[in-house]
Amino acid sequence: MVFEIETKYAPDGSVFRTGMTEFTYTRTVQLRPKLGAWLGEINRLLEVNVARASRERQSLTQVYDELSGLGYEGGYDAVRRYASNWARNQSSGTSAAFVPLSFAPGEAYQFDWSHEVVVISPQSSAQ
Repeated sequence: MVFEIETKYAPDGSVFRTGMTEFTYTRTVQLRPKLGAWLGEINRLLEVNVARASRERQSLTQVYDELSGLGYEGGYDAVRRYASNWARNQSSGTSAAFVPLSFAPGEAYQFDWSHEVVVISPQSSAQ
């Protein structure tokens, strides 16, 4: 039936073929079947991890390994996705701000405390 309509109204197939095979899917709710029971524990692990010094922070694979050691049977991708959303939500409380610096003449100074050695002719002079 589609073939007959197509040959009658658009013999080259340009009108009918574009919309008929197109498929789009948009997920509205992210399901967490295995991670759902572990949200409290992963939140605790992520909060402890953020409180650490930057050199001592664990990678997400280490957080996943620790969670797996506690009995979590889900995949790494679910933990990674949740952790990235968690970090995005945590950082939304503060935002970067630009403070323009303007000074009246004579209020602010810049100094160069460097030390150079200048050689003029055969004499050396430290300035």
